[in-house]
Amino acid sequence: MPAAVRKAPRLGPIVIHAVLFVVLAFWMVPQVYMLSVGLRTPSQAFDPQLITWPVTFDNFLTVIRDNPLGSIFLNSLIVTVATVVIVVAVSSLFAFACAILRLRGTMFLYTTLLTTLMVPLASLVLPLAILLKTFGWVNTYIGLILPYAALGVPFAMVILKAFMEDSPKELFEAARVDGCNAWQTYWHVALPLVRPALVFVTIWQFIVTWNEFFLALIVLTKAEMKTLTIVPMQYSGLYMANPGALFAVLTLIALPLILLYVLVQRAFVRGLLAGAVKG
Repeated sequence: MPAAVRKAPRLGPIVIHAVLFVVLAFWMVPQVYMLSVGLRTPSQAFDPQLITWPVTFDNFLTVIRDNPLGSIFLNSLIVTVATVVIVVAVSSLFAFACAILRLRGTMFLYTTLLTTLMVPLASLVLPLAILLKTFGWVNTYIGLILPYAALGVPFAMVILKAFMEDSPKELFEAARVDGCNAWQTYWHVALPLVRPALVFVTIWQFIVTWNEFFLALIVLTKAEMKTLTIVPMQYSGLYMANPGALFAVLTLIALPLILLYVLVQRAFVRGLLAGAVKG
């Protein structure tokens, strides 16, 4: 084979990367516009340009000055992390009991929980508000954590159950032969096998809980308990009097999610590749 032919670059990867860059550019337009509006002066707020000049950080300074962002971030982080831990723990245990142990009654519970995925959150807000007020959980962390966890478990359970059912049954039988009890099998065999699904469920539940607004607006009425998603309301108003501050808050809300993706993307891809190889 001639040297020129051997050294000729393959066009396939170049075309694929070019297409991906174009798709990425289109996908980033809303994010860039959100940041751009947050960096604009009031007179430039509604300009149709994607990027304007000069930029100003006055909107971010206004948001920081008007709100105790440290405590608000902490409130959102406590609620989100606690919800993710509960959802991952409960859904993985139930999926193990249903898919591997096949305990009596688990399929009935599984089918019942599946029906909750068809119920919209808006229809649950009023009953939840009455229930939380009865228990005295309004303006408390647990008043958000438990409803969020209850709403997140069914979806996570479906994902983890499907992964466990596709896992090699020989590994579970070998663990049983080696004398492992149910808890040891769950911890040392089941969880490592479904690690890609655990990463996916963790990321998904973190994003859903962090961005939730409707229930937080109903449950949290005290200023010191509010989460990040409630803050933009004070800058929206009927006529959107301060769009720069509004988009500055939205940028601050999105930053932790972007940071989370940057931190876990390698583990997520590595887990998917590891889970895709069998045998």
